[in-house]
Amino acid sequence: MKIGVVSDTHNNLGNVREIVRLFNAAGVDRVVHTGDITKAKTLDVLAGLDAPLYGVYGNNDVERESLDARAARYGFVFRDPPLELDWASRRIVVVHDPRDLGQLGVDGHDLALHGHTHMARCEHQQGLLVFNPGECAGHMKGYNAVGVVDLGTLKTTLLKF
Repeated sequence: MKIGVVSDTHNNLGNVREIVRLFNAAGVDRVVHTGDITKAKTLDVLAGLDAPLYGVYGNNDVERESLDARAARYGFVFRDPPLELDWASRRIVVVHDPRDLGQLGVDGHDLALHGHTHMARCEHQQGLLVFNPGECAGHMKGYNAVGVVDLGTLKTTLLKF
């Protein structure tokens, strides 16, 4: 199973359209958003994904009523972090702020996904892969990327745009 990972879209609709195109072309089975969607119209664009969308809310997701309503309309699964997922025999934890990982106790997990920093991260820590694809909101021109994680091998790929 391949999952797409996206973080910190911050309502950059042009980039979100490109993200949808990249994930659909990559044939991901599911997509995880690690927070900071910002506005509900971003979810309208993400509705073009060919895969189901899951995710957590970030510190800039203050329009919760409209975000919750739009997520429900499209059948997306969003909640406050942490989000625990069991896919393809892998235990996955999703947060927005990586500092939350230290408070959670991630023992027994295979994969931890986060956002917030706008910086790519791919680290193996005692059997745990910690991954953040980095910037995709357009704040750091030329550094936009989303990630794909193969849950069978825990191999990651950055798709830059």
